[in-house]
Amino acid sequence: MTLAVRTLAEADEQSWRDLWRAYLAFYDTTLPDTIYRTYFARLLSDNPQDYNGLIAEVDGTPVGLAHYLFHRHGWKVENVCYLQDLYATPDVRGKGIGRALIEAVYARADAAGARDVYWLTQHFNKKARRLYDRIGTLTPFIKYARPA
Repeated sequence: MTLAVRTLAEADEQSWRDLWRAYLAFYDTTLPDTIYRTYFARLLSDNPQDYNGLIAEVDGTPVGLAHYLFHRHGWKVENVCYLQDLYATPDVRGKGIGRALIEAVYARADAAGARDVYWLTQHFNKKARRLYDRIGTLTPFIKYARPA
């Protein structure tokens, strides 16, 4: 198995759509096509405030993605990095894809001078949390959101 993690490219749009659709399905979410178009354009943008995208391939086949964003933090001078989305197809889970994607985000954050990287997950995402417990630190924060 040859694993490669690289920056998302224009030619990846259909593969990215398939991966992101599967990611959203895990969270019982569907979105209109306009969101797909807008998000993909943001992932490819040169605007430093926009998202960044990575794609993981095994033997040339796309099997995972990560989306991350650098932003300011009120307690720090340097930016921090938010890992928005992380997904690996079910057939490759447990084979290092998630770890490789997170480590690639860590490397890009380090290169950008953003030491802090954080992400959220749902409490029931047990398989992913086993990985997160090995390569991250569980914080005591609880997320609240404005009611719909």
